[in-house]
Amino acid sequence: MFLKIKDIPKVSWSSKNPLNLKPRLSTLFFLCFGLSLFGIGEGLLLVSYTGASPWSVLAQGISLKVNTSIGIITFFISIFVITLWIFLSQKPGIGTILNAVIIAIMIDLCLNYVSTPEGFILKMILAVAAVLLVGIGSGIYLVANLGPGPRDGLMTGLQKKTNLPIAAVRAFLEITVVSIGWYLGGTVGIGTILFAFGIGPAVALGLFIVGRIFR
Repeated sequence: MFLKIKDIPKVSWSSKNPLNLKPRLSTLFFLCFGLSLFGIGEGLLLVSYTGASPWSVLAQGISLKVNTSIGIITFFISIFVITLWIFLSQKPGIGTILNAVIIAIMIDLCLNYVSTPEGFILKMILAVAAVLLVGIGSGIYLVANLGPGPRDGLMTGLQKKTNLPIAAVRAFLEITVVSIGWYLGGTVGIGTILFAFGIGPAVALGLFIVGRIFR
């Protein structure tokens, strides 16, 4: 099943070269569409007020120790993660740049135009939907093969080195990150735990769906 997926599927609109600076329109469309879903998912998780994503918890925890804003810490975490790519044979591309831009725009749109639902049940439904959107969005944009975002590049790089299923690698990363963030003082909610344990299977599901539909 999809939980055993180890490779990023190649479909008709996948770029043959991740460093392609002039991709086909269809490839660019699916890249941006996937990143938009990813960003909406991240934004909806914040709107649900059930807890931030693990990487945001890590940034918050570090910011409390060094007295620097979460935004600046997030930027430096991204730079640090990209430097780890050197040891994982990963290369940035157009997708790496658009990852930061499109996701940031979608998060802001959600925060400005989507209201937090009333009641715990509705908040949890929104949180679950958010995790699924991030996973499916990841699956779509990764298949475009135009360069992953910092964290997804770490995931795919580690998967290639360990040959473990993508779901397991992503879950390991998210659980490790949120544990460190919580230890440093970051705030963890139910949504954070849901994201940490659910994003690995959600990404694998996204890859499985894209691979099946466009094979």
